[in-house]
Amino acid sequence: MSKRIAAVALQRRIGETFAAVVTGVTPKGTFVRISGPPAEGLLVRGQQGVDVGDQLQVKLMSTDPRRGYLDFAR
Repeated sequence: MSKRIAAVALQRRIGETFAAVVTGVTPKGTFVRISGPPAEGLLVRGQQGVDVGDQLQVKLMSTDPRRGYLDFAR
């Protein structure tokens, strides 16, 4: 439920840039967490060469409140 709330809260902030940290690198994708507001999403572009713990600037590309998804790009 908290992922859905974050997706709704961030829906109006699409296009904004956030400080983020890489929280996971898997075959399915690279995941990042932003701190303000706290939320986690998928890094859909610019994921090459990053490792868990790396700090990045990411841009919010899209949200899907129904599924609780956030998509970011570098």
